[in-house]
Amino acid sequence: MSPRLLAVCVSGSDLLPLPGRRPDRSGIDKKPVAGRVAVGGLGLDRDVQVNRKYHGGEGQAVYAYAQEDADHWAAELDRDLPPGRFGENLRTAGLDLTGAVIGERWRVGTALLEVTAPRIPCANFARFWDVPDLVRRFTAHGATGAYLRVLETGEVGAGDEVTVVERPAHEVTTGLAFRALTTQRYRIAQLEPALAAMPVKDQLKLAARIARAAAPA
Repeated sequence: MSPRLLAVCVSGSDLLPLPGRRPDRSGIDKKPVAGRVAVGGLGLDRDVQVNRKYHGGEGQAVYAYAQEDADHWAAELDRDLPPGRFGENLRTAGLDLTGAVIGERWRVGTALLEVTAPRIPCANFARFWDVPDLVRRFTAHGATGAYLRVLETGEVGAGDEVTVVERPAHEVTTGLAFRALTTQRYRIAQLEPALAAMPVKDQLKLAARIARAAAPA
């Protein structure tokens, strides 16, 4: 079966309250929507990212998570994890998102999307699921999904095929990038070939880290 979208999810106006936090709301609680959904330059129509320092922007406009990885967590935690439960906009099937190459491009519906980065789990994710050690467990497992930038706006909907139309030869995957940014930081220099495709807001900081790692001792 060809890679495809199982669901398209947005947060809409019903934001998750976070009492005592700043900001005090989160757009992580996303729900599937029917029909075609417009994809703009900074994300899906009706989707909301509250904390733009860490979420959203040109390099994190859309977030995809694989059904195959969701199945792992459903079994691990013995609970249903329907589309949107990971805070994802796109629930995919038939795609290895951990093996997706930074900079590879997908045609989905009439939109063209580009893989930019792994998702780094945050405390709000653990609060949303009410699993206190979720960040640690999610990090250990390493199936983070993929952030995407919008290269061509368009429309997407459940059932659309996902076609990988271009894949760089550098072999820097979202899985490698996630390890280099979290548990295996000694690998940070390996991200250099993919740097230009990563979120623009992160590029200067990452370039400095890569330069330090590559400098002679």
